[in-house]
Amino acid sequence: MATIAMGDTGSSRRMSAEERKVIFASSLGTVFEWYDFYIYGTLGVFLAKYFFSNVPANVGFIFTLLAFAAGFAVRPLGALVFGRIGDIVGRKYTFLVTMTLMGVGTFFIGVLPSYAQWGIAAPIVLIALRLVQGLALGGEYGGAAIYVAEHAPPGKRGYYTSWIQTTATLGLFMALLLILAIRTIMGEEAFADWGWRIPFLLSLLLLIVSIWIRLSLSESPVFQRMKEEGRTSKRPLSEAFGQWSNLKIALLALLGATAGEAVVWYGGQFYALFYLTQTLKVDATTAQIMIAVALLIGTPFFIFFGWLSDKIGRKPIMLAGFLLAVLTYAPISPVNIFKGLTHYANPALERALQQSPVTVIADQSECSFQFKMTGTEKFTTSCDAAKAALVAASVNYTNEAAPKGTPATVKVGEEAISSKQPDFAKALTAAISKHGYPPKADPAQINYPMTVLLLTILVIYVTMVYGPIAAWLVELFPTRIRYSGLSLPYHIGNGWFGGFLPATVFAIVAATGDIYSGLWYVVVVAAMSFVVGLLFLPETKDVDITKI
Repeated sequence: MATIAMGDTGSSRRMSAEERKVIFASSLGTVFEWYDFYIYGTLGVFLAKYFFSNVPANVGFIFTLLAFAAGFAVRPLGALVFGRIGDIVGRKYTFLVTMTLMGVGTFFIGVLPSYAQWGIAAPIVLIALRLVQGLALGGEYGGAAIYVAEHAPPGKRGYYTSWIQTTATLGLFMALLLILAIRTIMGEEAFADWGWRIPFLLSLLLLIVSIWIRLSLSESPVFQRMKEEGRTSKRPLSEAFGQWSNLKIALLALLGATAGEAVVWYGGQFYALFYLTQTLKVDATTAQIMIAVALLIGTPFFIFFGWLSDKIGRKPIMLAGFLLAVLTYAPISPVNIFKGLTHYANPALERALQQSPVTVIADQSECSFQFKMTGTEKFTTSCDAAKAALVAASVNYTNEAAPKGTPATVKVGEEAISSKQPDFAKALTAAISKHGYPPKADPAQINYPMTVLLLTILVIYVTMVYGPIAAWLVELFPTRIRYSGLSLPYHIGNGWFGGFLPATVFAIVAATGDIYSGLWYVVVVAAMSFVVGLLFLPETKDVDITKI
């Protein structure tokens, strides 16, 4: 590793063997946890097929995404449970427990019988395992980031913790690469039949390696000294969130840092993959390869921006990332990156969107905001059915009011299709196909270099907002409540603002009829964090984190 000046102290030295070990062990275990978490999302289509086979395929996929989101929903609870343990018992043993829970949960998804074998018990157990994973991840990140930061010398916390920040992206990269390799070796038929279980089963091996490495670590020196002096907090949750001075820091960290970071992270990586495959209809393998290449190019920037934050501060880098996202995600922006992806990855769809306008004529009282929070919501009106079908086909449309009680009609060019005709779905598919809407992206028309370039830019935004954030959060909270104080705002931001991004985007697109309109969610949240961070959050790079 490179030798970096110590900045605050004016001295420089090489990273010690113990510090390398701390960073390597903490990062490796966290990479495996993110791998465990993201193979679920990457293999969602197979999970829908085997665990939600009792409902139509598109509904099953939505249920699968909701089960994915359930893992995000409980992350704040995991932050509270394991944050308290981490502030009382210690950093090391807490993230050993969280890592074990994550690995075991992932392994059991790999051996879980399908709906055809177990009936309704199969999806129930699947969701339960996702909840266990979410709880575990709620305690893992804070422990790993704090552990590394409390080992880092002054002036290098941004650089040291930036290695932890690479783990989420490397976990996703590892998941994509392994899945691509297994699919290529086995072939699509065998992979779809049973090979999709292999990435889940491999998590047991990764878990054993991670535990073996982390058991050799010693406790954080800052926490160990505090414990020896008998100065650990007896009630870290009450102290962190029951006292306004500390609660205010947590709220500002959430609104001014982690919420914006979350939507940029999930927008630039996970939603970008979803957009390529579900909206632009790019072949899944092709999309995964392009995302993997972008991640490979962009990942070193986590280290660069972590190192740079030790020199110029955490705040200016993260605020710049928020601002760039606002300027290039906005649907009205002349440099909207997602419109660029459409242009280069599926030009036929771009032409159809411009040349063949579609209108949904419906009783507006029947048109719901289709945000699926729990999976129990029912959107069955003719208006909802028509809009859901158009969103699934990546078709833009305008809304036109019809008299109350009138069944929805979809007008494609001059052709009108009533939602009440028996073969509505078939007729709608034929009409949009006739008017130039492609069923999938043509591989021969994809501009691969430009698509990868745009994806890489999205990843670089991620590195700007994510690379410095661990050091910033660690430095905002005192040692005695650091695990609890840091973990909750981080996981509310990432678990809720980020985790529900796909469902929120889908609902906005279905309501407006514009495939780009869901990006306003990212823009609004990132803009909020830019303003709150600029006005209310302090720069912390020179803070002494050894204070109790």
